[in-house]
Amino acid sequence: MGYQALAKDILSHVGGKENIASLIHCATRLRFKLKDNALADAEGLKAKPGIIMVVESGGQFQVVVGNHVSEVWQAVRDEAGITDDTPVSSETKEKSSLLSTAIDVISAIFTPFIGVMAASGILKGLLALAVVTGLLNNESGTYNILFAASDSLFYFFPIILGYTAGKKFGGSPFITMAIGGALTHPLMIKAFEAQAADATIEYFFGIPVTFINYSSSVIPIIIAAWVSCHLERRCSPLFPSAVRNFFTPLVCLAVVTPLTFLVIGPVATWLSQMLAHGYMWIYNLAPWLAGGVMGAIWQICVIFGLHWGLAPLMINNLTVFGHDSMVPMLLPAIMGQVGAALGVFLRTRDARLKTLAGSAVSAGIFGITEPAVYGVTLPHRRPFIFGCVAGALGGAFIGWSQTQVYSFGLPSVLTIPQLIPASGVDFTVWGGIIGMFGAGIVACVLTWIAGMPAEKSKEEIKIDKAGENDVLAPLSGTVLPLENVPDATFSSGLLGQGVAIIPNDNRVIAPFDGEVASLFQTKHAIGILSESGVEVLIHVGIDTVKLDGQYFTAHVKAGDKVRAGDLLLEFDRQAIRNAGYDLATPVIISNSDDYRAIEVANTSSITMGTRLLTLSR
Repeated sequence: MGYQALAKDILSHVGGKENIASLIHCATRLRFKLKDNALADAEGLKAKPGIIMVVESGGQFQVVVGNHVSEVWQAVRDEAGITDDTPVSSETKEKSSLLSTAIDVISAIFTPFIGVMAASGILKGLLALAVVTGLLNNESGTYNILFAASDSLFYFFPIILGYTAGKKFGGSPFITMAIGGALTHPLMIKAFEAQAADATIEYFFGIPVTFINYSSSVIPIIIAAWVSCHLERRCSPLFPSAVRNFFTPLVCLAVVTPLTFLVIGPVATWLSQMLAHGYMWIYNLAPWLAGGVMGAIWQICVIFGLHWGLAPLMINNLTVFGHDSMVPMLLPAIMGQVGAALGVFLRTRDARLKTLAGSAVSAGIFGITEPAVYGVTLPHRRPFIFGCVAGALGGAFIGWSQTQVYSFGLPSVLTIPQLIPASGVDFTVWGGIIGMFGAGIVACVLTWIAGMPAEKSKEEIKIDKAGENDVLAPLSGTVLPLENVPDATFSSGLLGQGVAIIPNDNRVIAPFDGEVASLFQTKHAIGILSESGVEVLIHVGIDTVKLDGQYFTAHVKAGDKVRAGDLLLEFDRQAIRNAGYDLATPVIISNSDDYRAIEVANTSSITMGTRLLTLSR
């Protein structure tokens, strides 16, 4: 599917390509760093078809588009002329806060490879499950090949992070990637093992070097990349253009690599250990409380796009301890929103909301909760609250169970194999499973019982007694003569005689007893045939076919029998108006030639269910 039209809409509402300082994407959202946020039109963008939500947080202008974000991201890049070689601009109108800067840096460094990182973690978990169940032997060639595939990204983390950090900090990513390669070079790993075995001291120009195993490390290479990019910008102008391309990298490699082994690496490793032990100190004080808090607030962090800020801490725990307790505590938060969306799906009779909730459940099971949160639970408030409450309860149980993961991945149902320790399935694994699915069940039940307001029934609509040639008003609103409709096809009477209504309500009801003769695929228009042979076309808005069904919900299908007052369609008036469409709704007698006269009710406004047209043969 092409996304060029959507890309043009997005660009026009972020202030144009000239206003973009940088653009990355995560699992469901585009993350813009804009030069001037005041030039962006968030409200206008929210009203565009294809946009789930717009969030301004963490110094970023975040556009939530859904699971096809990578295709939209590429379309926006193509439309704006952004390539991998396009320099990253750091010019912004306002100075960012420390938190905004940190979130921006972390998301830019980690999100480019978050998908393959999650896949690697899942594969590790599946291998652990295969070993526990006896399907594979951990000394077999099959296991070793698959383990290498699952572990390569984590083992060579400094190289991968060197590339993305170099791009983020505005330097050559290949220089910083080479520095990361030095940290994991076999000679350095060998020196670390030798020093660990017999305390052999190595020297760099007389300075003793403490070797550390930097495989899977995070913080050292990020700091080293920042130093390298800063040095690159300073020394590059000092060299003539003829030698700049290889003298600048030479200086960076020759200076930053030793500096990393001598100072940056040991200090960053100490910081990593302090961070990990600090987290564990807090966690060990009250694991159930830590789980309850994380389960309650995680989806709130997701709303503001702040959740990626915790990813380095999770990875750091795995690097230092070999396991992490934070990811399991997030599983109930995920399943809480999934359960709430499922409760909405089971409870609502709204066809559009039911479809949206069903697809949101499918995505949420695999860890993508934005469609559920923005499209289903948050707009109805109570389901979102119930999801957070269930997440807190499940998180507290998982914290109490001391559940851990042994490889990194996005929290989802696929995390279950990653909960299995080398010793096999134990109570911690079952605690994680119970807490996760228990949260989903609690949220679903609460939402089904009390999460949705009572839906309006047709008994609330007063229906006039009508003759066999009377047509009741299918909408409430202002009556507009057909000739004043801003569309020549209708105003000329080409499609038949009738009248138009500018609606002040979001519903369309059946104007008489009869049958649904036709329903447009885009749900913006419907044809009704009365028992006496009157054919009526109700067309909601002008040119609304272009919305392709967006903002419309059908409650009937072609061939359905209906009674006067039955709900046919619902639509979002405000969203359609915000999208720039005229809401004048023609009510046309398609077989006007069969009648001698068509009399319109003498009123400037009308209520649905009252007499609108009287036909004479």
